Amino acid sequence: MTDEATPIPDYPFDQPHVLEPPREWAESRSKCPVAHVRMPSGDVVGLLTGYDEVRTLLADPRFSRDLSRKGAARLSNTEDGGLFSRTTAGTADIQEGPGHQRWRRLLSRAFTVKKMEAWRPRVQEMADELIDAMLAKGAPVDLRQELALPLPVRVICALLGAPSEDQEKFAYWSEVALTLTKYSQDEVDAAQQAFMDYASDLVEQKRAHPGDDLLSELTQISDSQDGRLSHEELVSTARGLLLAGHETTSNMILKMTALLLSERERYEAVVADPELVTGTVEECLRMDPLAGVGIPRFITEDIEVGGEPVGSGSSLLVNLAAANRDARKFPEPDRFDAHRDNSSQHVTFGAGPHFCVGQTLARVELKVVLDTFARRLPGLRLRDTPEQLRQREGVAAGGLQELWVTW
Repeated sequence: MTDEATPIPDYPFDQPHVLEPPREWAESRSKCPVAHVRMPSGDVVGLLTGYDEVRTLLADPRFSRDLSRKGAARLSNTEDGGLFSRTTAGTADIQEGPGHQRWRRLLSRAFTVKKMEAWRPRVQEMADELIDAMLAKGAPVDLRQELALPLPVRVICALLGAPSEDQEKFAYWSEVALTLTKYSQDEVDAAQQAFMDYASDLVEQKRAHPGDDLLSELTQISDSQDGRLSHEELVSTARGLLLAGHETTSNMILKMTALLLSERERYEAVVADPELVTGTVEECLRMDPLAGVGIPRFITEDIEVGGEPVGSGSSLLVNLAAANRDARKFPEPDRFDAHRDNSSQHVTFGAGPHFCVGQTLARVELKVVLDTFARRLPGLRLRDTPEQLRQREGVAAGGLQELWVTW
């Protein structure tokens, strides 16, 4: 626990450069299970960086995800405290507890390993089209604009039945929703309303003219006798899937590419042995140095975390990326090892009842991208040095602003 005489550090922490994690991750983990940091809002939260503590907290129902509760910390410098503090009317039931379990049962049927693997040929086709265009354009290119953004947008839009031409809208709305310091409350309100209106219109279109897509399926279920999803819940689901379905995967494509090309023997190993694709993807997910601020939780009763008392009404922040560097779980955690036996046991996609429902699709996309790069672009290189790469500033999701590559 932080001593009262010790200044509380600002969070997120600074990094030596974008591909090297903050030294405070390891320092916090070595000192105590719950450190204390000050968010851009000025509020102080407890920070968890240990693997066991993180997994335990995410699986415990006493740790609520509802940061709209009285006394919960605000994360951003906007008036409403940021994305995790916002609630949408009519959607409280699916946020946690039995209502969330009902929602996940419904969604999980669409995101099984079998169904997501069946999407692999379509993802491959989309990736090849984008790389064809990239090659025709010629090096250097910004990988974010040419592949990392459009591919996940096309995939999630095809799955939901939304027009992928709106990728720049999705990118902007998502970034504003994830603001810490970058956008004002007026900009947040305007973007949130625009995204809500867009998703609401899309739900109405699917209700009137259902197609062969997930949103149409969910819409029809909601209109059946059991009424499992209301219009507001459908709109929230559409927004959540459009945001999470492209934002995190787009970010990870860039981070994976940067991690591999910054120490190019990692990439050359995959070029030489395509069997390493899966292990390499998992190790990139584990070693992600730009995973954002983490996942907040509100404590509903007095508890202990790692033997340290935490009072009811406290707010904790779970740093998944820091937990993935815990030497108690991953020996030599800062060493990249595509052959690591337990690499897939990372918590990049969370844990417990809120484990990322789309993680199988994300893994398919990342594997397709890496396999395609290795086959079609064996000479792929970074244009810039790791020290020159620019981090996305002022948003909770972290990631790279851009990534220029050549070949």
